[in-house]
Amino acid sequence: MASEIRRKTPEDYLRECQAEEEAATPKTEGHLKIFLGYASGVGKSFRMLDEARRRRERGQDVVVGAIQPQVPEEVEPLLRKLEVVPLKIVGGGTAIDVDALIQRHPATCVIDGLAYDNPPGMRNPTRWQDVKDLLEAGINVIASINVQYVCELREQVEAITGKHVDQTVPLSFIQSADEVEIVDAAPEAPMERSADEQVEVRKREERLSKLRELALVVTADIVDHQLNDYLERHAIKQHFGAHERILVCITPRANLQEMMEIAQITARRFHGELIVAYVKQANISPEDQSALDARLAIANAAGAHVEILEGADPADVILAFARSRGITQLFVGHSQRTGLARLKGSPLDKLIWEGHGIDVCVFPQ
Repeated sequence: MASEIRRKTPEDYLRECQAEEEAATPKTEGHLKIFLGYASGVGKSFRMLDEARRRRERGQDVVVGAIQPQVPEEVEPLLRKLEVVPLKIVGGGTAIDVDALIQRHPATCVIDGLAYDNPPGMRNPTRWQDVKDLLEAGINVIASINVQYVCELREQVEAITGKHVDQTVPLSFIQSADEVEIVDAAPEAPMERSADEQVEVRKREERLSKLRELALVVTADIVDHQLNDYLERHAIKQHFGAHERILVCITPRANLQEMMEIAQITARRFHGELIVAYVKQANISPEDQSALDARLAIANAAGAHVEILEGADPADVILAFARSRGITQLFVGHSQRTGLARLKGSPLDKLIWEGHGIDVCVFPQ
């Protein structure tokens, strides 16, 4: 198997689109960047405050508008280098001092933890709404949140962790961010522990792995949402998905078993979509039709969505379908060619050279 031509990532396309849009119509609202974690302790606060430190060292006016009640030891040196605007204390509860921050009007404000309800009597019921006010005032905000505090994901996370949370942030607000960066950290490798401790560690790592996958999928969904929104607003039909979309092209002689196994692994790993397609052939021999039917049976048994395509030029038909469905990976079979055939080129050559933005994976048949 071989992979040809590295494509741009959806994030690359989104950044290019946003840069073009901002150049044409500069934003009056602040820029929102969110650090998304999948569990406590992955390093969101450190990453966020380290970025704040770098911005300050570049001469930007940066303040901290909210920190967590318990500050990790490694974060304290970063906090000492930044100006902190104290939280407002009301009736035993705390909230961002939005009025003080708007009056201070820094270039960037750091909010460590979005999922907090405000005490009664504050200007907004929740902290994320306070952040909206800061953005509308033209202040950039760097904020953090864990995936379990996204409202629409609460039930999924509760099924994984067994823990219920009450204070949440709507997914629509996360999707409205100009930038979402996932804070990823591999679970700690287990050291010497008793058998019972090792079992508990494995269970914890399984939970963290599921939460991590969920955070990755959410981030991909957000990029998809933002990119689709941009394309629709600008009447652009082409779609580049953040999720993997794999198209397996079959022929009577394709090694479909291997192609499907790898495609399924890839689709599961990246929560992608798997499509199987073949181009209808005229005057196909009974032997080839029988072989094709056997391969279609494999695809159907695997639960893949099967598309039957029609057209005179197989490569053109496949490319047109791939572009219309936002395909990111194309799996094709290929046999050895004679010297004359290599000189004339082949449908595979066309797929590789004209499949801009698509990874072409070639399987011998």
